[in-house]
Amino acid sequence: MLRLSEELSRGKVSFPQFFLLGHIGSQRQSLSMSEIAEKMNHSTAAATGLVDRLEKLNYVQRIRAANDRRKVLVKITRKGRGLVERIRQDIVNNLSEIMELLPRQEQIAWLSIYEKIHAFCQSKKPACTE
Repeated sequence: MLRLSEELSRGKVSFPQFFLLGHIGSQRQSLSMSEIAEKMNHSTAAATGLVDRLEKLNYVQRIRAANDRRKVLVKITRKGRGLVERIRQDIVNNLSEIMELLPRQEQIAWLSIYEKIHAFCQSKKPACTE
């Protein structure tokens, strides 16, 4: 997976950081640290470390909740959204190139396997839903 995107393979961000950015970006509202920790299946301290690194790169920003100033929320920045989109497009482009190298029957087999993996992941709760 890491080699399917130049951004990931160069080490600009790690796969867990990309996964987290993608999740934060897919939400309509900012997420609390406990929500992030739960999604990542990490402790709050580990999630805080991930967010710290992403914040230093200006991919996310921390904001205070309007109804509770003690609560810290995390939202993706425009720069973070751009990175997620570039990585996703990179992966799509590279998978398309790979598919073009395969004979039609192997393309069909790959899609069938992918659909089974996707269905399995969808049946699990937080383990592999993204």
